[in-house]
Amino acid sequence: MTTTATPDTDTPDMPDTSPGAVCQNCGAPLLGPHCYRCGQSVTGLVRHFTSIVGDFLDTVLNIDARVFRTLWPLLAKPAYLSCEYFAGRRVRYVSPVRLFVFLSIVTFFVARLTLSIAGQPIQFGDEDSFSRATTVAQVVKQRDAAIAGLEAGRKGGRDVPGLAAGLGAAQDKIRREADQRIAEIKGAVARGEPLPKPKPDITFGEGKPWDAKTNPLVINWLPDFANRWINDQIARAETNVARMQDDPSLFKDAVLGAIPSTLFVLLPVFALLLKVLYAFKRRLYMEHLIVALHSHAFLCLSLLLVFLTMALRDWLTPASDLAHGLLGLVEALLFAWMPLYLLLMQKRVYRQGWIMTLIKYGVLGFSYILLLSFGAVFTVLASLVWA
Repeated sequence: MTTTATPDTDTPDMPDTSPGAVCQNCGAPLLGPHCYRCGQSVTGLVRHFTSIVGDFLDTVLNIDARVFRTLWPLLAKPAYLSCEYFAGRRVRYVSPVRLFVFLSIVTFFVARLTLSIAGQPIQFGDEDSFSRATTVAQVVKQRDAAIAGLEAGRKGGRDVPGLAAGLGAAQDKIRREADQRIAEIKGAVARGEPLPKPKPDITFGEGKPWDAKTNPLVINWLPDFANRWINDQIARAETNVARMQDDPSLFKDAVLGAIPSTLFVLLPVFALLLKVLYAFKRRLYMEHLIVALHSHAFLCLSLLLVFLTMALRDWLTPASDLAHGLLGLVEALLFAWMPLYLLLMQKRVYRQGWIMTLIKYGVLGFSYILLLSFGAVFTVLASLVWA
């Protein structure tokens, strides 16, 4: 006689799928974790919160126990994951797309927390900082900071011939510019006039300063709405540049936040380069894309370890010189492992001789670095506008 098993209310994470169990929704016999008739899952939300978190990571990021079988070969075994994927052994590892997305987000999130831009406010272009000072105190502060920086450079390079004279001339120039700005401010205050405006950051036409209303940028072959949009972005960039000069961390966060999307855009381009270089291998484009995904995921994982090592080294400094030196060695090894790993990966996936592999590796590296440079420039410009 068949009896229906009663679920154990003390262990809600273990749904009853034993022979004879039925779906609580439609009453059909259960043959697995989902009902074949109505599709309802055996597990609901009334269970331990830790198991729900695990299901969320598995559904959204495909991150579960497979992550431990994925990260080590990704870091230490060039081409292993790609070859496993091509051989059909896929279910035991995190999928390439989710692996790259997860690692890129985590890596650059950690970078935003660990990296910092210290020192004086950053300057964009050749900008006269004194011309933007509105009080004598601001001019004096900027002058003293600039001279102190040059003096530190003079002390650090005492043995460099001619350095002291060059830095001394630079200090004299800073003093003259500061005195000139102080005189301008005092004269304007004495006459009751507004302060002289600094040199414009953007000029068009005959050197006239850009202005969204009086002197906008106009591209004749573009419609009016496009020109208005361009000038709006210029205005936003001008505002953001001023903010970032006062707070460099805004610029850092904007750049690091835009890098993952830039890498994601460059992924198919990298795969296309592989397709062109290995055209005679007759591999599908998607195979090259898998290699590209694993390559970028490895780079993100390596950078993540570098950032964590840097943070740990800064935390320990100067408590332990030995630990500081060992962590510095780990960083150097990680940076050296990146290009070597990619070379070995390319050799093992495409199985060509070393001479052809080295030639194609050089062509691929040069082409991709060029594209990455353009992408970085675009990322910086986008950060100035959309920060």
